[in-house]
Amino acid sequence: MSGFIEGENRDQSTLFPERFDDYVGEDSPVRVVDVFIDGLDISGLGFKTEASDTGRPGYHPRTMLKIYVYGYLNQVHSSRRLEREAQRNVELMWLTGRLAPDFKTIADFRKDNGEAIRLVCREFVMLCRKVNLLTDVLVAIDGSKFKAVNNRDRNFTRTKMKRRLADVEASIDRYLGELARADEATPVEQTQPIKDRVAALKEEMDRLKKLEVRMLEAPDQQLSLTDPDARSLRHRGSGLVGYNVQTAVDAQHHLIVAHEVTNTFSDRRQLAKMAGKAKAALEVDTLHVLADRGYYNSEEIRACEQNGIAVHVPKPLTSNNKAKGQFDKRDFIYKAEVDEYECPAGQRLTRRTRTNQEGLVVDRYWSSECQACPLKSQCTTGKERRVSRWEHEDVLERAQAHLDRRPDAMRVRRETVEHPYGTIKSWMGATHFLTKTLDRVSTEMSLHVLAYNMKRVMNLIGTRSLIEAIR
Repeated sequence: MSGFIEGENRDQSTLFPERFDDYVGEDSPVRVVDVFIDGLDISGLGFKTEASDTGRPGYHPRTMLKIYVYGYLNQVHSSRRLEREAQRNVELMWLTGRLAPDFKTIADFRKDNGEAIRLVCREFVMLCRKVNLLTDVLVAIDGSKFKAVNNRDRNFTRTKMKRRLADVEASIDRYLGELARADEATPVEQTQPIKDRVAALKEEMDRLKKLEVRMLEAPDQQLSLTDPDARSLRHRGSGLVGYNVQTAVDAQHHLIVAHEVTNTFSDRRQLAKMAGKAKAALEVDTLHVLADRGYYNSEEIRACEQNGIAVHVPKPLTSNNKAKGQFDKRDFIYKAEVDEYECPAGQRLTRRTRTNQEGLVVDRYWSSECQACPLKSQCTTGKERRVSRWEHEDVLERAQAHLDRRPDAMRVRRETVEHPYGTIKSWMGATHFLTKTLDRVSTEMSLHVLAYNMKRVMNLIGTRSLIEAIR
């Protein structure tokens, strides 16, 4: 005896072979994938389930979908790696019945069934609602930047293009200066490399100018050569070329109830859309939404209120009056019954003008007593202090009241919505989306979200309980 646990002899035959099912544990997550996908109405989601009358038979959409869901659940996202796993991974062999599609077939399935795969993600959210995991009416919304397959050097904005052209032109001038300093006695073998560099730089200048024409024709005057939908986004003081992914996360169990991939940098116009998608997913009459100050937009907040959604979002402090030791707008009290403001000195600011500012109707209030006011130096350096008010300012005041009644709102928001982003990015590793264009990236993100939600529910209620709930 060796004193160590010894394995079985590879050459030993058995009279009664073990079942393939014995290699997969009863509480293995792969059984959740199997039961969930077998229970879906595949044809109703848009997958093609009718076999062709001619040609070689294809793989059933259930088989291909199982491969992808299992892969994203185990941080295997590449079609080539999934091909290898299908040939050697016991759980995946069990899941597919030992079918092993090639990587091209696997990649084409994700490419050709984007909308249907996104609906599968929605189906799991509906399942979570049916098992009473989404009973809270509070969600947090946030956006995060994800890298695209497009390299930064293959993305052009007006600023980047101007800098690149200037660099190339400066290099040409430097080399031409070297040629000018060379006299007739300089050997050809010394000047010819410089002439070759000048010719190459002129070709690069011509290429950049052609790209500049294409860039200026784009609606946002930005051009990406590898992934045409990827955009240059500011991120942590620098920038990346990628996408801005929006999510709405349930505050009770941290499940992602709605998500969307965008290629716009700002979150300013995303609040009403994401809140509406979360409300539809939860199927509730009223909803409370937490968001950071990057989502603050008057029209978006009003659209949420009209949809029965109460938002908790802090207002950006754009005025620096407080830093100067002066009064800001919060020190002026609005009297709705008489449509006037009361200033810190007790004077009445009446409505004087109505203007249109960027599509918003704004009223302006001021008093004629400012010149003689003892507090004028703390209020304004102009002739009088003027206060602006949007015609639907009461909507913003109600939103501020929601926030005041929940002083821990921003702490709850951070604890709710930032955790899923960190988890998904950890699963992705130090890499980028594998697909190109907005539509296909949206499909890839849906698989990430489905895997996150599935693993989260298994951690909450257990694998066997989830299987029973699906059945």
